Amino acid sequence: MIDKIAASVAEALAGTPDGATVMVGGFGTAGIPNELVDGLIEHGARDLTLVNNNAGNGEHGLAALLKAGRVRKVICSFPRQTDSHVFDALYRAGKVELELVPQGNLAERIRAAGAGIGGFFTRTGYGTDLAKGKETREIEGQMYVLEQPIHADLALIKAEVGDRWGNLVYRKAARNFGPVMAMAARRTVASVHEVVALGELDPEAIVTPGIFVSRVVRVERRATQAGGFKAAA
Repeated sequence: MIDKIAASVAEALAGTPDGATVMVGGFGTAGIPNELVDGLIEHGARDLTLVNNNAGNGEHGLAALLKAGRVRKVICSFPRQTDSHVFDALYRAGKVELELVPQGNLAERIRAAGAGIGGFFTRTGYGTDLAKGKETREIEGQMYVLEQPIHADLALIKAEVGDRWGNLVYRKAARNFGPVMAMAARRTVASVHEVVALGELDPEAIVTPGIFVSRVVRVERRATQAGGFKAAA
């Protein structure tokens, strides 16, 4: 019987090695699997390469992982914002590397890994520092840059509902990079707020099929200061 439900975050993340490339879903603060990131900190893996759209906010989530000294390199498209002070300080001190990737290229490089595409040519970045050292080619009178797929050892993503086979349904903007990251990683762990029985999910609503998911962990919604609950996003 296939049952991908993990009893705890620690169980789901067991065996994550030092030096792993870890993709973390989320766009800004929408769809960040905070409980899984916290679990990765507790797990203790270090020297990680972190792939995300951002480089952390405030002191929690990805910023906490960076502050704990577990990250060697960040691959992202938007590392600098008003509350990204943890990454900013580490980068300026030379304690973390940065590979800056335009957002469309980032999404496509991740998608390419999951789709088995060896690389693709794009006009984005041509003639800038982002294209230095990369192959370029003229196609129909326009110059293009060759971009390589980004593969990961582990993807941490957040969904709304899942079942024991690992089928996932997302909530609105919380979906963002989750589906392509799940396809690009050797192992994918998803947090969900609800686990349902097989057959309860509408097949037409399933975005990430269970074949791309290794473990599913149910987590509670985080309460707000007002006593209510945050949206899943």
